[in-house]
Amino acid sequence: MPEKFLILRTDGQISERAGTDQSTGTTDAGKIVALDTTGKLHLSLFPTGIGPQLVTLQAAEALNTGDFVNIFNAGGVAKVRKAEATAGKEAHGFVLNSATAGSNVDVYFSDENTLLSGLTPGAIYFLSTVPGQVTTTRPTGANAIVQKVGVATSTTSLFFQPSQPIILID
Repeated sequence: MPEKFLILRTDGQISERAGTDQSTGTTDAGKIVALDTTGKLHLSLFPTGIGPQLVTLQAAEALNTGDFVNIFNAGGVAKVRKAEATAGKEAHGFVLNSATAGSNVDVYFSDENTLLSGLTPGAIYFLSTVPGQVTTTRPTGANAIVQKVGVATSTTSLFFQPSQPIILID
């Protein structure tokens, strides 16, 4: 249960109120801030430019939490799909929320992807031939791409630092 505080209303009565855990803009100016359900401050409480580098795009297919994604041109509109070690589908970012095809999703360009599993801390990971996934094994074969995506910082977290993809010719 969130902590609450007491306020003195304009009619002289005392009421309790919970802090604001998400801002809607200027109407929330001067309010007391509270942590959200994750125990952190919501990004809406920070000024523009503070926080992770991300953009909201439309998902071209169903995306799972933690998927590495590729941004592509769909009729003049930037959309996002699962990245894979195939020419033209390199990893540009990752998602922390699942999305259905046609819905909007936040794509993160840096920071830690904390929604993975089975990683080896300290290991370098490459984009996998399995859409949206990573692997410690460098992909091989014609038209495969080799792209380092980052290093595991725990069994569930990878610090995303993508390299320039290299397209293999055979």
